[in-house]
Amino acid sequence: MGYRVAVVGATGNVGREMLNILDERQFPVDEIVALASRRSLGSEISFGDKTLKSKDLDTFDFTGWDIALFAVGSEATKKYAPAAAKAGCVVIDNSSLYRYDQDVPLIVPEVNPEAVHGYSKKNIIANPNCSTAQMVVALKPLHDRAKIKRVVVSTYQSVSGAGKEGIDELWDQTKSIYNPTDDKPASKFTKQIAFNVIPHIDVFLEDGSTKEEWKMVAETKKIVDSSIKVTATCVRVPVFVGHAEAINIEFEDHLDEAEARDILREAPGLMVIDKREDGGYVTPVECVGDFATFISRIRQDSTIDNGLNLWCVSDNLRKGAALNAVQIAELLGREVLKKG
Repeated sequence: MGYRVAVVGATGNVGREMLNILDERQFPVDEIVALASRRSLGSEISFGDKTLKSKDLDTFDFTGWDIALFAVGSEATKKYAPAAAKAGCVVIDNSSLYRYDQDVPLIVPEVNPEAVHGYSKKNIIANPNCSTAQMVVALKPLHDRAKIKRVVVSTYQSVSGAGKEGIDELWDQTKSIYNPTDDKPASKFTKQIAFNVIPHIDVFLEDGSTKEEWKMVAETKKIVDSSIKVTATCVRVPVFVGHAEAINIEFEDHLDEAEARDILREAPGLMVIDKREDGGYVTPVECVGDFATFISRIRQDSTIDNGLNLWCVSDNLRKGAALNAVQIAELLGREVLKKG
């Protein structure tokens, strides 16, 4: 016996990826529906060897459906998620709307699977920010061994994190560089993204940080340990898919780089590729389409007593969004619903 699953926002990048991953991982689906806004009504979306036609989210009745994977913005989520939850369908939400709600668990299954039991307060589970998700998968096994005091992270985030408009803008601007008569000014981003990097993701806050940077701080504390201090600089780079992060970690206890490498190799969800030679590391282009979060460049930081540096790369449309949501659904099925 399987589940009745609704994918909300099925015509978008993340929604399509959710459908792909549900099929790839052979999630036990008895019935599946693709939901989207009225303007996308009837759009065709692939689910394995099947073709689904999107249905109208506005008129859909979630009664009798087990799980709804939401891949729409916060405004639409605010309108439709409570209705789905009230109808008895467990919502797994990819937006930022519920991440900081004390009554909604924020889950990365490799890190805090036990939190899934808190879903029942609102019948909603939150999926973390893409940049946070891959980082905490790497931090958790190291924290269990040596207790992390402080994290300094700089991100190199692909344009797909800004949706289809971000992808289109990079593509159009790149072409226009070679065709000066076809000027493509910045629209989705605040400055030219082609052949450039932009140290600005989301809105600025009063302290000078951006909302994206604040999310990494708040979410790491909620998912891993509230005592960990985090400071982040989040940068948009001209890469289509795949986020990279340079992470500096300060521990309470000494952790040798060789032991850290062994710990990360054994940890769930991670793959270590760390050779000190040309090409002995993973870049965003190489991680696209993969389930793993890749770790490279593991080395001691000699400027502090108990420091370590590492390079972390992951497909942001997968582990940063769709894959993590499906993994939450799998966890929910194993630990709570127990139908599949």
